[in-house]
Amino acid sequence: MTALVEIEQLKVYFKAKSNLLGRGGKRIVKAIDGVSLRIGQHQVVGLVGESGSGKSTLGRAVMRLNPVHEGKILFQGRDITHLPQRELAALRPKMQMIFQDPNSSLNPRMTVREIIREPMLVNRIGSQASHPAVLKDLMEQVGLPEHFLDRHPHEMSGGQRQRVAIARALSTHPALIVADEPISALDVSVQAQILNLLLDLKAQQRLAMLFISHDLAVVRHVSDVIAVMYLGHIMEIAPAVKLFAAPTHPYTQLLIESIPTADPFRKKSYRIIKGELPSAMNPPPGCVFHTRCPAATAQCKLAAPALTRVSADHLAACHLIGSAPVRSPEINTQREEEVSCLVI
Repeated sequence: MTALVEIEQLKVYFKAKSNLLGRGGKRIVKAIDGVSLRIGQHQVVGLVGESGSGKSTLGRAVMRLNPVHEGKILFQGRDITHLPQRELAALRPKMQMIFQDPNSSLNPRMTVREIIREPMLVNRIGSQASHPAVLKDLMEQVGLPEHFLDRHPHEMSGGQRQRVAIARALSTHPALIVADEPISALDVSVQAQILNLLLDLKAQQRLAMLFISHDLAVVRHVSDVIAVMYLGHIMEIAPAVKLFAAPTHPYTQLLIESIPTADPFRKKSYRIIKGELPSAMNPPPGCVFHTRCPAATAQCKLAAPALTRVSADHLAACHLIGSAPVRSPEINTQREEEVSCLVI
C-alpha cells in the first residue's frame, strides 16, 4: 500500500516550565522519542496507550501544530517537517484534525454555517454560489438537519457539536484526518453514534485516518492497523485482528486484558499494570516499560529494544521476542459481543 504519511525517528521535546521558585526550566520533556510510523492511502491507523504516553503530541506533530526536534514527517512523499508556514498553508486542506472537545474547538460567536464555511473561504474552495449546496450535503453526511446551519454551538448537544466539527474537517476534501480522542468527551450513548459516523465516512470517502484513543476496544473496531504507545515510544504495531489474536509485547497484553467484558456473569482474571507512568522528563534507562513489566529481565534495564519483526506485518519492541510464550488474553473470545454493545 502506498504511504500517505511516513514518520521517521520523530522526536518532540519540550522545555519544562519553571516552578514558583524558578527551578526546572532547563529540564527537557521527551514527549516523543524516536517514533517511526506509516499511514497508507485510505488506511486507518489506531494509536492507543495510557494518558501521558504521547499520543496527542504525535497527532499534533503530524499536523505541524507541535515543533519537531528531530526526525522527518513525509506527507504524500513531501518532507513537511520544517516546511515554511506559507508553503504548509497550501497543504492544510488535505490535512484536517478533529479535536477531543467540541466545546473548545468551535467558535461560540459563529453559526454552524460560518464554522463549516470558513475553511472553504480561507482555502478558496468552490464559489460562494456553490457553498449553500455543499453545506447542505455536508450536513446530510454527518446526520444533522439543514436548519441547524443557523444555530450556534451552545444551542446544540455535545454529539451534535462533534458532528459539526467533523463536517468542518470534511469541508476541504482532506486526504488525512487526525482524530484526537473524538468520542471521549461525549456521553456513552452518543459515542457509538459518532463512532458509526466515522466508520461510514471512512467507507464512503476512503479517508486515511490517525485515530487516537485510550480505549483499545474502540480502536480495534475502527482501525486497520494499531500502534501501541508508551512514554513516547512505539511498543507494538500490527493489523488490528492480529494484535488482538496474538499480542507480543507485555504492555499490549496487559492493555487487552484490562478491557472489561460485557457479560456481568462471566468471570475474568486480570493482570494489573503496577506502578505509575514514569516522568517523561526522567524516563527509565533501557526499555521504558521495564519498571512496570512483569517479565522484565536485567537486559531490559540496560538496553532499549528496537522494533523487531514478529512477522511480515507485525513489529514489537521487546527483548523477549522469540524467547517467551505469548499469553492469549481472554478478551479475544468475547470481543465481538463487547463491541456490539458499544456500536449501535
